[in-house]
Amino acid sequence: MDIKAADVMKLRQMTGAGMMDCKKALIEAEGDYTRAQEIIREKGKLVAAKRADRETTEGAVVARVEGSKAIIICLGCETDFVSKNAEFQALANGIADAAIKNLPADAEALKACTLADGRTVEAAITEQTGKTGEKHVLVGYEKVEAPFIVSYIHAINGKLGALVGFNKEVPADLAKGVAMQVASMNPVAINKESVPQNVIDNELTVAVEKTKEELVQKAVNSALEKAGINPAHVDSEDHIASNTAKGWLTPEQADKAREIIKTVSAEKAANLPEAMINNIANGRLNKFFKENTLEEQEYQMGDGKTSVKAAIAAVDKEAKVTVFKRFSLND
Repeated sequence: MDIKAADVMKLRQMTGAGMMDCKKALIEAEGDYTRAQEIIREKGKLVAAKRADRETTEGAVVARVEGSKAIIICLGCETDFVSKNAEFQALANGIADAAIKNLPADAEALKACTLADGRTVEAAITEQTGKTGEKHVLVGYEKVEAPFIVSYIHAINGKLGALVGFNKEVPADLAKGVAMQVASMNPVAINKESVPQNVIDNELTVAVEKTKEELVQKAVNSALEKAGINPAHVDSEDHIASNTAKGWLTPEQADKAREIIKTVSAEKAANLPEAMINNIANGRLNKFFKENTLEEQEYQMGDGKTSVKAAIAAVDKEAKVTVFKRFSLND
């Protein structure tokens, strides 16, 4: 069948697909534009399926704030080149528009929402995958409701953003500063009271184990030094072998070190002071809260000594953060 350039151009304007893809689709559809569009959409699904296991470390994070409601979405792709493409950016913004208009419950519900051109979000993402030959995926979607909300999108790469909700309006510079804090410092919760229990349990377990390891290692190092052996020379079996070969350890010292490590480790592990371990572990947990909860973190826009909570209180003692959401394609 003879397919004219004008026919190919018409289908390209309808679908945004490449010229050769449009020509092949029209030939297969025998000139039927409706069928040709379906073929192009099916091609997008095929490409998406083939690239399903690819990583999407590039893309765009987009936010929308309308009064007391806001959304943030993250559309991922494989390369920086595609992420900067005008069509990709338009799709990301179109998805954000659909999200703020409909405020769907979750990402799956957002995929079923309709864009301004009548396509569903899911169909549009699949079609864009077919056009570029590169995986596109809705990495995430969150919505926020609060009396006052501010958004922040990293201006340099557009791959990092945050929403922060306050219980009342605060000055724009403070609101932006807190949003930048969330984006850059990635807190796990607003304060220690709101840290999920499973996170606390995990951190405490890690702190206890680390404390035990350090106490055992301290005892081993002390015993090695008393025996005239440098602990740094015997901190692994590879080092023992290597340092023996270099002449830094005699074979007898190497054997002695192995025996000390084995016996002292076992003896100390069996007699660790539980109260001390718990005190040290709880201290580490409190340090975790200070470094990883928004209110306790050092305010990055401040003087280097002020917490986020104190920075907000200095402006308005009644103001506080009630919710935040964050997305990054590089975490």
